[in-house]
Amino acid sequence: MRLREIRDLLQGTVLTGADDLSMEVKTAAASDGMSEVLASPHPGALLITGLTNVQSVRTADVADISAILYVRGKRPGEKTIELAREKKIVLIATALGMFDACGILRNHGLKGVT
Repeated sequence: MRLREIRDLLQGTVLTGADDLSMEVKTAAASDGMSEVLASPHPGALLITGLTNVQSVRTADVADISAILYVRGKRPGEKTIELAREKKIVLIATALGMFDACGILRNHGLKGVT
């Protein structure tokens, strides 16, 4: 699924990486616990989280995650956005909750990480 589709399905706002929305993600990991995400690599995956501090971007970088979807209407601060730009990680925000966002993406074919 392309990030552009994800943005459109979830009525999201792109915070960084607007030029990279043609990027495809095949899996998603949903968690507010960054240690859970770090338990295994997720190359090219989408991270779905409500955690908006710089740790979300650092975790995505270490776990080889391409994009982060922030849920529940949360928005990261400028330091987090700057770090995402540096690391070339796409950030998208949606007003939807995690459960609804995951359900919509799953119904449109996006798989969870195993």
